[in-house]
Amino acid sequence: MIISILSWVILSLILGWLTFPLAYRLFSKLSDRGYTFSRILGLLLWGFGFWILTSLNLLQNQPGGIVFSLVILLVISVWSGWGKRHEIWDWIKSHWRLILVSEIVFITAFLFMILVRASNPEATGTEKPMELAFINAILNSKAFPPKDPWLSGYSISYYHFGYILAGMIAKLTATSGGAAFNLMLALVFGMSAVGAYGVLYNLLVLLGHQIKKAITAISWALLGPVFLLFVSNLEVILEMLHQRGIGWDLSTGTSQFWQWINIESLNQPPSPPLTLIPQRFWWWWQASRVIQDIDLLGNVSSLSPIDEFPAFSFVLGDLHPHVLVMPFVMLVIGLALNVFLGGMSGRTKILGFVLPYRLDQFFLSAVILGGIAFLNTWDLPVYFALLTGAFVLNRVFEKGWSWQRFGEFLLLALPLGIFSLALYAPFLISFQSQAGGILPNIYYPTRGLYLWLMFGALFIPLILFFGYLLRKRKKADWRWGALLVLVLIVVLYLVSVLLGVVIANMDIGQQMITAQGQTSLGGILMAALKHRLSYGFGLLTLALLLGIGLSYLLGTSVKQDLDDEKPSPFTFVLLMIVLGAVMVIAPEFVYLRDSFGARMNTIFKFYYQAWMLWSLGAAFGAVLIIKDGKLVSRILVVIFLILGLFYPALAYDERTNSFQTSQGFSLDASAYYAQYQPDEAAAIDWLSQASDGVVAEAVGGQYSGYARVSTLSGQPAVLGWPGHEGQWRGGYEEVGSREPDIRTLYETPDWSAAQEIIQRYQINYIFVGSLEMSTYALNLDKFEQNLSPGFQQGFATVFVVPETLLD
Repeated sequence: MIISILSWVILSLILGWLTFPLAYRLFSKLSDRGYTFSRILGLLLWGFGFWILTSLNLLQNQPGGIVFSLVILLVISVWSGWGKRHEIWDWIKSHWRLILVSEIVFITAFLFMILVRASNPEATGTEKPMELAFINAILNSKAFPPKDPWLSGYSISYYHFGYILAGMIAKLTATSGGAAFNLMLALVFGMSAVGAYGVLYNLLVLLGHQIKKAITAISWALLGPVFLLFVSNLEVILEMLHQRGIGWDLSTGTSQFWQWINIESLNQPPSPPLTLIPQRFWWWWQASRVIQDIDLLGNVSSLSPIDEFPAFSFVLGDLHPHVLVMPFVMLVIGLALNVFLGGMSGRTKILGFVLPYRLDQFFLSAVILGGIAFLNTWDLPVYFALLTGAFVLNRVFEKGWSWQRFGEFLLLALPLGIFSLALYAPFLISFQSQAGGILPNIYYPTRGLYLWLMFGALFIPLILFFGYLLRKRKKADWRWGALLVLVLIVVLYLVSVLLGVVIANMDIGQQMITAQGQTSLGGILMAALKHRLSYGFGLLTLALLLGIGLSYLLGTSVKQDLDDEKPSPFTFVLLMIVLGAVMVIAPEFVYLRDSFGARMNTIFKFYYQAWMLWSLGAAFGAVLIIKDGKLVSRILVVIFLILGLFYPALAYDERTNSFQTSQGFSLDASAYYAQYQPDEAAAIDWLSQASDGVVAEAVGGQYSGYARVSTLSGQPAVLGWPGHEGQWRGGYEEVGSREPDIRTLYETPDWSAAQEIIQRYQINYIFVGSLEMSTYALNLDKFEQNLSPGFQQGFATVFVVPETLLD
């Protein structure tokens, strides 16, 4: 374990320094010259180079190809920085404190998450089996696109760049897939920490110049990773009050207060002991289900939204795309800040066209934005808007507002959007999605109470930041700010109504109307409007946040003084606040259609992006208030910061059993299986070393023990979790009759019928273990008479199908 940890840390350090000359050149407007982002940038560029060359069959998914791609990155970085080598060395010598603190931030965060995962390393439950299956499948794939571990004959149809990066490092460091799962989570945590530190550091250096006060940016920037990765929603306060019995009449088991709160898991009286420390099993899970969708009849939806936030994600320990993308979000925010400060300014002539930006910045932006789409496609629109918005705001600072800014926006946005996607065409061509258009959110407004529970720890610093701008009489365009918010809300509402009209003419629309106790479309729309107004505090909060943010954004974006050399950091922070507010307002009226048929997933993805943007804005606001705010404001910031830290303090302690384990510390996410099923674990280990082939195993429901053979071995199964394959591919056409076919394979006494299924799916290995025995009326005679066991131990057997039977 120690060797694996050291190898990942050292590789990360080497990668950062290797890429720094390139970052120094490309992030020229940042005070840290891109140092805090260099390892993130290096990993993305290295991964992109390796993936594209392997996808084009110019390299293989082998250590040699990985090293070759790293050498290419080294050559590019040295070439870009060679002419500035003396300048870079001087910068290093004069900024050694920043370098030291940045590395301490990374290694501290990395080791903290190593300790967390070593206390609870198993890849069981929730989405972990899927994520481990992807890593093992990528390690087992000689070429790209990698094989789908749960649907033989197909490649992965999911945004999987993060798993390629994990597999790439694992291959180079000779790390097993199980250990790579947890090491990658620690690496993501560490890189996200140093990335957030870098964003806030660069903003605070600008702030010091703006307010003409000394700010020790190196120290105060530590609040960046604190707000991003540790500050949490306030549901934990309810958990504490509930466990203490506050608000309950324990003699009758009733409570008007908790009935008003109306969160399902808190509707029952607490079990003893009555203490402030939550005792309920997995109490920390409820923090990701704060938002309750309450319909016109007062019923809570069974598909109420997911409202994860980063601290919850790392407590849970899933290595999902929304987690994997986090450090690269910090990278694109850092890039956007560089663009905002003029890093993209320049003129490029192509075919008679004059483009108002530097070409190297354009290409860098395309690679990073396309990488964001490959890492977690949901994130692309908002960070595309952030980067192009930063470019426009820089032009406004230099030239002022005019229609020419719109033309410049199009000159950047159109080619950048096309080129970003074209660079990752091999992924996009084969990618299938469950998204199927836009649906209206007619009668599920977000209650203000739930919104404040979700974002209260961030709202307070953001609101106090607005108060600071008002107190300092910063310029604001209140008329346009209010108008734009009103237009946005009205347009979203009308779109929702129009979509509702369309759906009302379908069977599903009539069912929706009837289910809400209404008889007509007009009736449900009127009832829904009244319902929305009764829960208006939530939308009012968002409208004010967006309106004030927009007003100050429009006002502060214009150069305030002819002597101003740089745009105000306030403007960039306001841009992040505004984009976050748009992401939270949108699902109040519409959501993306998926296999769930609810706004659950849209809230999840949009709120998560808003949290990342708002957390950095809140960190900036907190430092500003503490350094230059009124005493009451400072106290409020500190109080809500402390309240926001209750969740990780209590949740990590429970999740890790106070960092104690009876089994000993380990990073192997798959080692648990050998403890519970030693015979099967030995068979799976044999299978992972065997020649590549398709494996047949028992098929069952998702979020269960099924698909364990393909998940742990890296060999593709005929079918893993059917529900997930349907989600990834937007339907079950590819899945077809695989599930009943596997049942037939195991149960039929007819060898010819079994052989036909073997040939149809080109099955090389047939696994027989505990799940196969309990799931099917197993008929082993046909296998024993016609096949030879490649491995047998206890009740676990792997039958090997000879090549002659597959013709």
